[in-house]
Amino acid sequence: MKKLVLIVVFSFSSLFAFSQEAIRTMFYNILDFPEAEPLNRPEILAEIIQEIDPDIFMVCELQSEAGADIILETALNANGGDYARAPFIPSLSGAIDHQQLIFYRRKMFSLEEVEAMETAVRDINYYQLKLSTADQRTDPVFIDIFVSHFKSSPGHANEQLRLDMAQKLTSKLASLDSDSFVLFSGDLNFYSATEPGYLELTNPDNPITLTDPLNRPGHWHENQNFSDIHTQSTRISAGPFGGAGAGGGLDDRFDFILMSENMVDDPKLRYIPNSYKSYGNNGNCYKNNVNSPDCTGFYTQEIRDNLYNMSDHLPVVLDLETNKEIVLSTPHIAAKDLINLNETIVTRWLHIEVSPSVQKDLSIEIYNALGQRVFIHHATDQGLITLDIAAFADGIYFLKTNHPQIPTLKFLKTS
Repeated sequence: MKKLVLIVVFSFSSLFAFSQEAIRTMFYNILDFPEAEPLNRPEILAEIIQEIDPDIFMVCELQSEAGADIILETALNANGGDYARAPFIPSLSGAIDHQQLIFYRRKMFSLEEVEAMETAVRDINYYQLKLSTADQRTDPVFIDIFVSHFKSSPGHANEQLRLDMAQKLTSKLASLDSDSFVLFSGDLNFYSATEPGYLELTNPDNPITLTDPLNRPGHWHENQNFSDIHTQSTRISAGPFGGAGAGGGLDDRFDFILMSENMVDDPKLRYIPNSYKSYGNNGNCYKNNVNSPDCTGFYTQEIRDNLYNMSDHLPVVLDLETNKEIVLSTPHIAAKDLINLNETIVTRWLHIEVSPSVQKDLSIEIYNALGQRVFIHHATDQGLITLDIAAFADGIYFLKTNHPQIPTLKFLKTS
């Protein structure tokens, strides 16, 4: 229904406001993307995305920035330019080919902050999105998003590593405003609600309390009572996929979207009850392939076939709503029509051409590859902006603005 509404709106207006709009979030372990078999997974992911239609798409097991671009261009923007992505930050932790990232609707959000947090296992990636609301200048709505992939496997040592990662996350929460809207998604590899890491994340004494929207505590591992919320594995055997991923059928709840407790009832950004789903799980596929003919139900054979072929995990979805007016602008205008870097390999002077159609109070921020903001510039007019970046260390940098239609641009500083 949302797609049909947008088509009608854009047919009659270049700018339209919605109230009480739903926001769909989606987390997905995309399994060694893009290298794992089968080779047509970008096209498979495109069909899954078309079915779920997320506004915020969070992933783990992304192997490279090239993989991020494949997702953006093939799975998300094949039929238009609706989505943008956060800068890809190479892993700071041990698993250099397993990283997290978010993609988002550029007309609905602007990206405000990016940070990668190092742990002993894998990074915890932090992103702040600002919702494009009619009153965003006076009363902005920010969503603080964390995405990670905790240590796998049972055993005390692995539980301790998961706890260490959870503590890293809760320490970061202490630096945020206590009323922040927070989402934490990931393949967290918890076997039960009594694991120390899970208890750490949901501890009511934390500066920001995270809650599990499902509210289904228990021992999830190999427990048929939780067969409707299991997310891994979509496959009895990994053999048909060159050994990538895990087998065993659906018998674990490893994938989560947790949220700050204020999102239970705050009309500014509220969880829609019963919207949290293990997408593709019909609740009758315990220890079976998710696409087995025995697992019929709400989710069709076609979508379950795609989920089986895409990953050994199911995606998790969660819907939010706001009483704010979300302002959706005109369909995507190419970034080069609004702002353009004259050169993408720069030694000292960064020349930025700004279209007259861009607002005069343009803010330009530059981030390094670690997600740290190293420069900010407030433009007072359109035309050519020249910035002196001679003091920058050599490396890749990302330029972002406060304009909702301009994606993040990238350039290389070299001596």
